[in-house]
Amino acid sequence: MAYITLNRAKLKKNYEYLDNLFKENGIEWAIVTKMLCGYEPYLKEVLDLGIKEVCDARISNLKKIKKLAPDVQTVYIKPPAKREIENIVRYADASFNTEYRTIKLLSEEAKKQNKLHKVIIMIELGDLREGVMGDTLMSFYESIFKLPNIKVTGIGSNLNCLHGVMPSHDKFIQLSLYEQLIEAKFNQKIPWVTGGTSVVIPLLQIHQLPKGINHFRVGETLYFGTDLVNHTVFEGMEPDVIRLYAEIIEITRKPVVPIGTLEANPSGEKFEVDTNDYGRTTHRAILDLGLLDINSDFLIPEDASFEFVGASSDMLVIDIDDNDQGYKVGDLIPFDLKYMGALTLLNSEYIEKKVI
Repeated sequence: MAYITLNRAKLKKNYEYLDNLFKENGIEWAIVTKMLCGYEPYLKEVLDLGIKEVCDARISNLKKIKKLAPDVQTVYIKPPAKREIENIVRYADASFNTEYRTIKLLSEEAKKQNKLHKVIIMIELGDLREGVMGDTLMSFYESIFKLPNIKVTGIGSNLNCLHGVMPSHDKFIQLSLYEQLIEAKFNQKIPWVTGGTSVVIPLLQIHQLPKGINHFRVGETLYFGTDLVNHTVFEGMEPDVIRLYAEIIEITRKPVVPIGTLEANPSGEKFEVDTNDYGRTTHRAILDLGLLDINSDFLIPEDASFEFVGASSDMLVIDIDDNDQGYKVGDLIPFDLKYMGALTLLNSEYIEKKVI
């Protein structure tokens, strides 16, 4: 059975790297846990690090976090759906927002629950996912400040999440200026300018992040040590906090070219024959996971010598050529993971999860 592991020591090392980096720069930060898909043993490992604020995009996950660590501040990090308002106020201390009508509903629900709900207003900086447009910002804030049981605690942005627009010094100067204008016009203090995510860390390291950006939300770099700008791993961080191990369930020498009339497979793919491959054979190994669990594009094999052939719903086929490595049935093949790969594996009920 394929399984994934979370390495406690490597997770702690990456956490301490980031915690020291942010403390040196006077920045508060939160851990984003949405990749863990609410798996409680992994959530507990993250919470045991000592973080004071956790962000997630699923209410069910925040509910588990509140059960495990009631004193940790929970933040719902996407604009709330109308039908989730009651639970958002119940389990999220704060939420990201872009719609007045939604915040009004949060206000009404917070009053019912006798709570003060914090909101972070997300601003559009060009990636065109969630965010209030700059030309409506002042009127938007004016209406929000009038709502009871609501406290505006932040202004924020997301970049590189949809269209790949990269963060820059100029974009964050713009975000900081918005915060200053709002504070000056309404005489309201906004504590957090939360522009920082994993992709922004390189700007911080080269001292190109404006001082006004004082809050980060980090997930990917914590789990993979990833420098998302330079496509490397930060020196001093670990890339494999989370790893996959897939078991070989068959090894057989087979022809390279399929035998018979070819049509599209269940994934809609049609195999194209290279005439140079006629008569060639190679060892093919089948691994005990498939498209139901992960797309091979998100797998980084420790052994770079083999090639991915294809996958069906529950089996992944690799070409190991002459099998000089001596693989046999029952062996485990280790993989590092890209973020989206880890996300899909953690969301799968069919992949065992371990802490090491």
